Amino acid sequence: MAGLFITFEGGEGCGKSTQIRRLSERLEAASKSVLQTREPGGTPLGEAVRNLLQHDDAGEGMCPEAELLLFTASRAQLTRARILPAIEAGQVVLCDRFMDSTTVYQGVARAIDSESVAAINKFAVGPAKPDLTILIDLPPEVGMERVKARSGGELDRMEQEAIDFFHAVRKGYLTLAENEPERFLVLDGTQSIETLESEIWNAVKPRLT
Repeated sequence: MAGLFITFEGGEGCGKSTQIRRLSERLEAASKSVLQTREPGGTPLGEAVRNLLQHDDAGEGMCPEAELLLFTASRAQLTRARILPAIEAGQVVLCDRFMDSTTVYQGVARAIDSESVAAINKFAVGPAKPDLTILIDLPPEVGMERVKARSGGELDRMEQEAIDFFHAVRKGYLTLAENEPERFLVLDGTQSIETLESEIWNAVKPRLT
């Protein structure tokens, strides 16, 4: 029996991690086997790439093309080492970010040619495509205030971008969702944690077999 592949997307501070944890708890209570993972990361190689992208001094001055390839290298490993085997084993896979993040962060906000981004993304993920993508939409100003509050002002390399960058990310996400309404569920990230949890569960529950 094939599993279910659900990805969570959104700008900084939108609450993806919280909702993934809560959905996982609900799924496990419903006797579903769940794999939680994240992008970049999820494998030893991916976690090393994550550190390079977010925290390592070697990442300073990284060109957009190198950033794109590092994100997708992590994704290629995660897809083949963990995501595809889990789906084939009938698990529900919950992934914090996937290919859509690269489409909007590097393709839209970094202004890399969209056809090149799409081709590299396709190569990285192979046959893996989310059954459902939950986009938690939030004004960038609100999201960054949350990030600063939880981190004590210590921002990683990506979080240090100008606010215009995150407005471009948000616009890119909403355009993707508009173009693929059958895959995307767009939720208002200013709602309470409990309301978001309920809306997500109502969307996921009918897809369970």
